[in-house]
Amino acid sequence: MRRTDRRTGVTVAVVLAAGAVLTAFPLFWMLSGSFKPQREAIDFPPSLLPRDPTFDSYTQLFTELEFGRYLVNTIVVVLIGGVGVLLMAMAGYAFAKFRFRGQRWLFFLVLATLMIPVQVTMIPTFLVINGLELTNTLVGIALPTLVSGFGIFLFRQFMTTIPGELLEAARLDGAGELRTFWSVVLPMSKPILAVQAVLAFIAGWNSFLWPLIIATDQDSYTLSVGLALLNQQLSVDPGLQMAAASLMVVPVLVVFVFCQRYIVQGFALSGLK
Repeated sequence: MRRTDRRTGVTVAVVLAAGAVLTAFPLFWMLSGSFKPQREAIDFPPSLLPRDPTFDSYTQLFTELEFGRYLVNTIVVVLIGGVGVLLMAMAGYAFAKFRFRGQRWLFFLVLATLMIPVQVTMIPTFLVINGLELTNTLVGIALPTLVSGFGIFLFRQFMTTIPGELLEAARLDGAGELRTFWSVVLPMSKPILAVQAVLAFIAGWNSFLWPLIIATDQDSYTLSVGLALLNQQLSVDPGLQMAAASLMVVPVLVVFVFCQRYIVQGFALSGLK
């Protein structure tokens, strides 16, 4: 029986390892190709590893092209999205710990926004942003995704698990609602904060369609729009394209790896009642 269980375990491990290799191979190929010179990147048959590794593609992105500006624009959009995480935490806290007239219906409206495709609201959103004269600005790019119904829902589900006695103790000590939220609720909400911060980072970093619509000036482009523009302009330099794609993908992977423990913990606790 033990031998059978051991064989089953080895078989499962081999299958999982093979699946992991197949899943990670495109990423490895992209990173490897980003360090190949142009003549080597178009060789056939292609080599798995670069024979003469070079950083020329990355250097060209920041010197000859505008990827330095695109990177700064993307970071600014992500930082503005961080303000949205705090706003969603406040809304989730209000729905979880306060009782007021129309609370259920208001929360139902928040959840109802999850059933509306983003593409349906793009034209009205563009008209609003244009009316505010925020077109072709980084604030206009980040504003429509600042708050999401899904984020409010996650915060509300998590914060219902915070004991009300702790909040009452803080209030008895003389803490106001803002101080209670900042000193008690937020420190206890680190897992779900990490989850929503990563989701906001990914949404801001990978945003493509909305920045393409709202930004008419190339100086306001984000990395995703710059990558699409690069792919349209160049078709014979795979190394340069791989370097730009790596610049888009690697930061997301790094953030996910460092926050993985909090992400799993946050999703698990947000489902508790």
